[in-house]
Amino acid sequence: MAEVIAQNPSQEVPRSTSWQMPDTLILIFFVGVFAALLTYLIPVGNFASEQVAYVVDGVEKVRTVIDPDSFAYATDDAGKEIYKSVGLFATGSEPGLMNFAFAGLSSGSAVSVIMFMLVIGGAFGVVMRTGTIDNGILRLIEKTKGSEALFIPVLFFLFSLGGAVFGMGEEAVAFAIIIVPLMVRLGYDGITTVMVTYVATQIGFGTSWMNPFSVAIAQGIAGVPVLSGMTFRVVMWLGFTLIGILFTMIYAAKIKKDPESSYSRRSDAYFRNQVLNIVDSRWNMGDTLVLLTVAATMVWVVWGVIVHAWYIGEIASQFFTMGLVAGLIAVTFRLNDMTLNDVASAFKEGAGVMLAPALLVGFAKGVLLMLGGGNTGDASVLNSILNSAGGLISGLPGAASAWLMYVFQSGFNFFVTSGSGQAVLTMPLLAPLSDIAGVTRQVSVLAFQLGDGFTNLIVPTSASLMATLGVCRIDWGDWAKFVWRFMVLLFVLASFVVVGAHLVGFA
Repeated sequence: MAEVIAQNPSQEVPRSTSWQMPDTLILIFFVGVFAALLTYLIPVGNFASEQVAYVVDGVEKVRTVIDPDSFAYATDDAGKEIYKSVGLFATGSEPGLMNFAFAGLSSGSAVSVIMFMLVIGGAFGVVMRTGTIDNGILRLIEKTKGSEALFIPVLFFLFSLGGAVFGMGEEAVAFAIIIVPLMVRLGYDGITTVMVTYVATQIGFGTSWMNPFSVAIAQGIAGVPVLSGMTFRVVMWLGFTLIGILFTMIYAAKIKKDPESSYSRRSDAYFRNQVLNIVDSRWNMGDTLVLLTVAATMVWVVWGVIVHAWYIGEIASQFFTMGLVAGLIAVTFRLNDMTLNDVASAFKEGAGVMLAPALLVGFAKGVLLMLGGGNTGDASVLNSILNSAGGLISGLPGAASAWLMYVFQSGFNFFVTSGSGQAVLTMPLLAPLSDIAGVTRQVSVLAFQLGDGFTNLIVPTSASLMATLGVCRIDWGDWAKFVWRFMVLLFVLASFVVVGAHLVGFA
């Protein structure tokens, strides 16, 4: 068998002279302008906090949540409501419109996510430089000719299961790095890769019966027995996963038949236009050891997330170790004639690929900081929006209230993409409001998890989405052109599920 070594092409991909979607960084800047305008229109308010205890797997846990009856607008000495209007530049500790990007990039939570992205990008840069993945993909394609279509349903199902069982999300980024060249060489595209990895995890995340980072926390806060309603949710997960698989397979079949119809055709050129040099076959002990290192790391990370609740710090350290070990193997076995300097160079190049999506993560965090940062104890515009939405929902008939809870959770997820964070902010308010509106608390939890999970597929404030698009080299604008149809489908189906659950008295 012949071996293929990939080299970057020197020619540039021709760009269309017609109107193009603005760059994602520009879009987020205008979102920031809108957020700044809101600070002039909406006074700030805050909630008091309280602690709620709940039990998961026999272990009592405690969460600090808002007291839904404690909201009050902040006032000055004259009793007038306070507006924390955002200026052009920073004043004290408050972010300004012209420095919200720096504020976001340097904030604690964003820094950890950005560092996570750079580390795994660098680690996989080393793995890809060895050539093992390229050679392995070609061997896999050769051995599975005629059955390539099975990759899509199998991968989608497994990633959806990961999202449902242990809240898989950020982990999809690492898998996408490996899977995207395989998909492109099979005749599909980068968007297909995002669908079977990140999108699948969020379908599982949003319809889960046991996700410890969303539904379990939301049920505990709402006073609903944790992991109750499992049968309903398992059926829901199977249904939405099947719909996701069918949608992806239909799109993939279309792309394979007509590659020009791909929404990521231009950006896929990085993978598609790689020059292929045919040389003697190479698969030695070094390649086997690199592949085993990658596989062992994946299993180890999944185990750590499930058993020890690892988060991005622990996960990043495991991938860094993977890159280091793979680099040492490559030097020892002379894979692609790599030296220690080549290992360092590959790490830096891999990290560089993640720089653009890392900037987007920081910009998106800056938008949230202008609206208050998500701390309910501090007076903020975000708290005022949350309180007003709760008041609107409580005054409507049951079915309408249930549906509006889903709509509200979908919109609020733009500002707080963390499942546990959104649960802590919204469930203490919406759970008692559901009692007033005649909606069961189980349905309010259902509205939360569907709204929180599905909108992660499109909001540019989602770090995991932007990171996955980044490693697949897909611009958010191109992604939005594709995924809006799927989003409409999910929105309609989820609306029927929430309203139907209310009508049948799901409790």
